[in-house]
Amino acid sequence: MTSSPEHARLLRLATRASVGVACVLIITKAIAWWLSGSVSMLAGLTDSLLDGVTSLLNLLAVHYALRPADDDHRYGHGKAESLSGMAQALFIAGSAVLIAFQAFARLQHPEPVGAPWLSIAVILLSLALTVALLILQHRVIRETGSNAVRADSLHYRSDLLLNGSILVALVLAGFGFHQVDAWFGLGIAAYILWSAIQIARESFAVLMDEELPANVSQHMLELACSVPGVLGAHDLRTRISGSHWFVQLHLELPGELTLTVAHGISDQAADAIHQAYPRAEVLVHADPQEVVTDAKA
Repeated sequence: MTSSPEHARLLRLATRASVGVACVLIITKAIAWWLSGSVSMLAGLTDSLLDGVTSLLNLLAVHYALRPADDDHRYGHGKAESLSGMAQALFIAGSAVLIAFQAFARLQHPEPVGAPWLSIAVILLSLALTVALLILQHRVIRETGSNAVRADSLHYRSDLLLNGSILVALVLAGFGFHQVDAWFGLGIAAYILWSAIQIARESFAVLMDEELPANVSQHMLELACSVPGVLGAHDLRTRISGSHWFVQLHLELPGELTLTVAHGISDQAADAIHQAYPRAEVLVHADPQEVVTDAKA
């Protein structure tokens, strides 16, 4: 299975934009931290460095995931996105631990924050770029359902809180409340760690072939049963790989139907599900009603 050209374009656009934003933020935050010595700014710089690494991993993962299915990967390469998500979770958790250590050290040895207003300007730039990137990512997730872009978007959403907290800490530091900077650093570290856990859980679910939500599966069964000639449906199985859903189910059909007619009804059921869920690739197996009834008996 291959992605549509538009989906592929959006995925590449989102991952390249993510790398570009991360590079700009790394440079500006490094300068601001060097001049200010702020723990909160160091937290922001560390997070942006890891954003750059994970965004680059995302770029490579999406490039690989967009490769079409081949003889060795009949279901495509979509799970590369979830592997990237797991890697992001590890990097993000590492950044949280580093920030927490720096914040504890600053609480034990308080220091004034230098050049707070330059740092504030850098954070305002970070907020503007992050919001613009999130708007783009939201569109891409809505159109493609990409797990990798969703994970990337999750930690950039955490960046909004992080940068907002840094902004507050720097403003207060500018008015002489220096320890607030370290306390905000600790709070940011805790939130980043929680974000890492959420990303890991979602990626792990895909890698372990967790079923689609129960309401989606039920709706798929209802769509299949709504096709004229279908007497029932059972044994629905689902899994996710990248932006694709793989769906299998059994249809109950009258035993006297010809193979051609049964095949046509099966195709209609698959089409009904695919029209409601365009990301789904549906495989239908037709069972004669008599066989199903005997099995239940």
